[in-house]
Amino acid sequence: MNFNTLYQPYSSNRYTHVASKGMVATSQPLAANAGLDILKKGGNAVDAAIATAACLTVVEPTSNGIGSDSFALVWIKKDKQLYGLNGSGRAPKEITAEKVKEKGHGKMPKFGWTPVMVPGAPATWAALSERFGNLSLEETLAPAVDYALNGYPVSPILGYFWKRGYDKYENEFKGDEFKEWYNTFAPEGRPPEAGEIIKLKNHGETLKEIGKTNAESFYRGKLAEKIDESSRKHGGYLRKEDLAAYEVDWVDPIKVNYKGYDICEIPPNGQGIVALMALNILKGFDYKEKDSVDTYHKQFEAMKLAFADGKKYITDPEYMKVSPEEMLDEKYGEERRNLIGDTAGNPDPGTPPSSGTVYLCTADSEGNMVSFIQSNYMGFGSGIVVEDTGISLQNRGADFSLNEEDHNYLVPGKKSYHTIIPGFIMKDGDAVGPFGVMGGYMQPQGHVQVAMNLIDFNLNPQMALDSPRWQWIEGKKFTVEPNFPKYLLRELEAKGHEIITANNCDIFGRGQIIIKKGDAYFGGTESRTDGSIAMY
Repeated sequence: MNFNTLYQPYSSNRYTHVASKGMVATSQPLAANAGLDILKKGGNAVDAAIATAACLTVVEPTSNGIGSDSFALVWIKKDKQLYGLNGSGRAPKEITAEKVKEKGHGKMPKFGWTPVMVPGAPATWAALSERFGNLSLEETLAPAVDYALNGYPVSPILGYFWKRGYDKYENEFKGDEFKEWYNTFAPEGRPPEAGEIIKLKNHGETLKEIGKTNAESFYRGKLAEKIDESSRKHGGYLRKEDLAAYEVDWVDPIKVNYKGYDICEIPPNGQGIVALMALNILKGFDYKEKDSVDTYHKQFEAMKLAFADGKKYITDPEYMKVSPEEMLDEKYGEERRNLIGDTAGNPDPGTPPSSGTVYLCTADSEGNMVSFIQSNYMGFGSGIVVEDTGISLQNRGADFSLNEEDHNYLVPGKKSYHTIIPGFIMKDGDAVGPFGVMGGYMQPQGHVQVAMNLIDFNLNPQMALDSPRWQWIEGKKFTVEPNFPKYLLRELEAKGHEIITANNCDIFGRGQIIIKKGDAYFGGTESRTDGSIAMY
């Protein structure tokens, strides 16, 4: 049989999954099953999240790697508390905006060693394991090690993104610093195809080392030395001293009460606050139906208003000139809501009152739940793979500004504006469940759409994800999915919105949801990718 795994001539339905003992939802079936294996071995939701995240670096390297950043929201049932962890990295101490400009860059480059910051993912895994895990980090990384050393077959969407990345990087990656990327991800001189068995030996050995040393080797040992050596060799700024100084940040989640439900996010430097600002505006309206011009118009306008503030103010919290509390102030939300008229606007940032990523979620039999997100940022990230380690490094520094007047101006040791955001829903102080939609600046837009689908329109988790999505691009320009209701487009355009219908669903993010009702978990997984739920 000679079939095309990406050829989908017919619509296909997925139904909400239901289980009681445990559930793992993510974008790749092998990773979901790795998390389930850990649950059955005696691990809890945190152990399962770590196992799934580590496995995703192997089986979905097009979106994340060992050199990623990670954020997590963790509900611990016995504590009746939602914990937040910010595992984003800092700029190297040796980099400055002046040095970047001296190399001829008018803005931060996307690829190479310059945009590489300290990776936070291994430290995130270790911190979560130490504080909440039932199993050792070595045990939770074992499934990922197995896939890396012994191989796995490339899934359809993974193969699609691998080829797309390779085709793009053929024109971008020309220097010696990119040779290891080709050695690792295209050893045959081409991207792998769906069904081909991939082995990532160096990656597997590095995961073993991270597990065995509880990530110490990555930040203060043998792996740190290799990262330092590679950075110096290729003119990078990252040093072993930067790695040794790194620690994750435990943070208090921020939230907005939206029609009786608390929508929770990680505070800045993450952009989760953009979703909360939009919901803070939107909660003042009543919606008669989901697929109406009025509903979409208000969503579009609220999203633009929230992004106007987010892009101006969000950066490392040590450098922010307004606080999250000020940005989420009720009266400020009302003030921004009053700017929404009957036609499309071009909003400016306001003045608050003074005073694609991989996503996964897990749940266990004790009632613990985790919302976890991890990213190399732009696909494979910087294009840098540290020699003989399989460590693919993020390019998060690409978001820094070289303009000293910008809030997100590049400063040594500073955290940049961060796009990755895990979400969590609570009600009356108890957990409802984790949710997330990955995909760069689509993420807060996806969070708003999913939250409203669940709360305003009573869609089940699977339909909340499958519902046609839209995305604000710039100005009055929005892109909608191919299956977006066509009869609404002309009326939205009459209100001044510039609507482009996309040819495919690649830019609209990939999400997962787990909702707890009674003794059961109800899960939805992304139909736009190789999404899967493993459960028992």
